[in-house]
Amino acid sequence: MEDGLVNKWRFLGNKKLSFASSVVIKRVLTSLKENLNQNDTRPIIPLGRGDPSAFPSFQTTSVAEDAIVDAVKSAKFNHYSPNVGILPARRAIADYLNRDLPYKLSPDDVYVTVGCKQAIEVIVTVLTSPGANILLPRPGYPTYEAYTRCNQLEVRYFDLLPEKGWEVDLDAVEALADENTVAMVIINPGNPCGNVYTYQHLNKIAETARKLGIMVISDEVYQHLTFGSNPFVPMGVFGSIVPVITLGSISKRWMVPGWRLGWLVTSDPNGILQKSGIVESIKDFLTLSSYPATFTQVKLNLSLLEGIDNDTEFCLKLAKEESVIILPGVAVGLKDWLRITFAVELSALEDGLGRVKAFCQRHAKKQ
Repeated sequence: MEDGLVNKWRFLGNKKLSFASSVVIKRVLTSLKENLNQNDTRPIIPLGRGDPSAFPSFQTTSVAEDAIVDAVKSAKFNHYSPNVGILPARRAIADYLNRDLPYKLSPDDVYVTVGCKQAIEVIVTVLTSPGANILLPRPGYPTYEAYTRCNQLEVRYFDLLPEKGWEVDLDAVEALADENTVAMVIINPGNPCGNVYTYQHLNKIAETARKLGIMVISDEVYQHLTFGSNPFVPMGVFGSIVPVITLGSISKRWMVPGWRLGWLVTSDPNGILQKSGIVESIKDFLTLSSYPATFTQVKLNLSLLEGIDNDTEFCLKLAKEESVIILPGVAVGLKDWLRITFAVELSALEDGLGRVKAFCQRHAKKQ
């Protein structure tokens, strides 16, 4: 010590949080952007991001925008809201969900969070107890693993089956679960796979969970009632102004025509992929497990490529050589796959996949 001062900080930081930040998808995309060739004057094609609303063709409906402006101008809601969300919001959400349920939810059954990440944090914290474990899908959304590690909740992974439209491997779920298993997570509509489970498969999941005595946490289905994660209209702001502008109801007019319950469901909006034929041009190198939705998970055929050993190397070289950003599958728990986003402007999509094709041909093994 010098002059009564400590010469070394005692604060070391939480290593679990450091791990959590390393598995965030945005961090992976940022590292790819750092690998771009600054001398390439072509526009960057973002086929790795998950926010279609950033593009003009997928903007939020004006009905929602006008309603939010009216709510802000009314000055009736410029105050702190209850932690669970204000009553009009919870009532509107309950009424909306009741359309498809055989029983009725009340506003007291609804807890509003500021986006999906806070919802995950709240649920994981509530479920945490000594020795408990949770079952997560692979591939899946990495934020779950981050929060479970921070809360010292053991993670066990069950696989999704690409040959069956990314259905849950229910045999694996039964084999993994034990007396300490508190819950399993399903993501439907699927991120990163872009799939949607049938009613029959969802029923089998529920029956399996009931038999094992575990909770099912269903992510994504109602996360965004409008398109994408536009900062004005995600579910997360329901606790302040959005429920009021709906006047006690949630209108399906808020959804972009052709898209059902959000931004991961309907494949090929407006038929742009069929018209362009761009998907067919890269099928030799990228094996599509299903026809593209907003997201699609594709298998990387490394046997046809020279000097590329894994999905991360593929994405790094693609970014550097073609200024195209694609998410490596390892970021969502599935090595040597790729997650490609199709909800961008058609011109950018055609340009981007054209560059992917050129990249694959340039790195193809010589016959």
